Amino acid sequence: MKMPEDKLLKNIVGEVFLEIANGIKTEQFGKKARIGLTTFGSEHGIETFVQGAKLATYDENRFEVILIGQKIDADFEIVETTAQEMHSKMEELLDTKYIDACVTVNYGFPIGVSSVGRAITPSFGKEMYIATTTGTASMHRVEAMVKNALHGLIVAKTMGIQEPSIGILNLDGARQVERALRELDQNGYPIHFAKSIRSDSGAIMRGNDLLEGTADVVITDTLTGNIMMKFFSAFTTGGKYETIGYGYGPGVGEGFGRTILIVSSASGAPVIANAIRYAAEMVRNKLADVAKVEFAKAKDAKFDQILEDVTEGRRRSRSLESISAPPKEAVNGAISGIDIMELEDAVKLLWKEGIYAESGMGCTGPIILIREEKIDKAMQILIDENYISR
Repeated sequence: MKMPEDKLLKNIVGEVFLEIANGIKTEQFGKKARIGLTTFGSEHGIETFVQGAKLATYDENRFEVILIGQKIDADFEIVETTAQEMHSKMEELLDTKYIDACVTVNYGFPIGVSSVGRAITPSFGKEMYIATTTGTASMHRVEAMVKNALHGLIVAKTMGIQEPSIGILNLDGARQVERALRELDQNGYPIHFAKSIRSDSGAIMRGNDLLEGTADVVITDTLTGNIMMKFFSAFTTGGKYETIGYGYGPGVGEGFGRTILIVSSASGAPVIANAIRYAAEMVRNKLADVAKVEFAKAKDAKFDQILEDVTEGRRRSRSLESISAPPKEAVNGAISGIDIMELEDAVKLLWKEGIYAESGMGCTGPIILIREEKIDKAMQILIDENYISR
């Protein structure tokens, strides 16, 4: 039966006033964000997902949660699906705009996409973004970490940090990543480098910096980032139940249009609740739009060329394979700042120039051992060939 026009008008006016009232209360006008939450895959049972959804939406009017999984008795809309079809159903709901974002477990991102975790550091309770924690930005380690840096900056800027500081975890490839990012900065894409609390480390982050939250964004490879998230999230429970933080974060990659955030099968209700809130913030602040702008700015600063130069290093390494050492001599000086992955190549480069050198490992990382009076000449060679930063 057709509703009378006066009653229909009253309903419309009532909905408008309700939306205005909610907008005044939450300072958010417009349509609520719809956040999906898949409900298969938890080591702690589906109740953990439901509890997380309840925690996230308690006294919350800015978003709503839609469960994607088996039918259960819960005060949420449920889109029924099987465990096998869960992610394809999630993708369908995202692509048709039925939901704006989704939080899920064990999702496989395409190559080029990696997720940015959001942890709470124990020293001062400071939030820190870990770039990245799942997925892989590239099959080449250093290229992946350089891309991870951009992914981390995109998420931090989406969260409202206008000039996020970045630090690079002291891993294999870290020095190459730093050189690439400093070149990007010099080319016109502003990067604000954090300074380690250890006086000898610069933008290279040590374990102390992770505990203290020295940088807004920490750059690492995905597997290490995944381990870091587990430590930060579950150190209070012995690892079985993640209680702290916001999960493994949204996947970011050039041209990737879906807003999908990852939690672990070990994530507890508090982390799931925070991941849902994290997803809502990504929607509200338009992650995809921020990513599009930042990728364009980076490309204008020759980002693609920098990535090509990073991968070129493998060919450079092969060209030095046949170089032999000059006559051995006593070494009493050291040059630091060489990446461990390029250490032997740097030594051979000096051999090629007639300078005897040896590789070594100091307290803070790789070093080249060399005769002290030859340090200046050797450093200039290494700078010219882009083995160390100027």
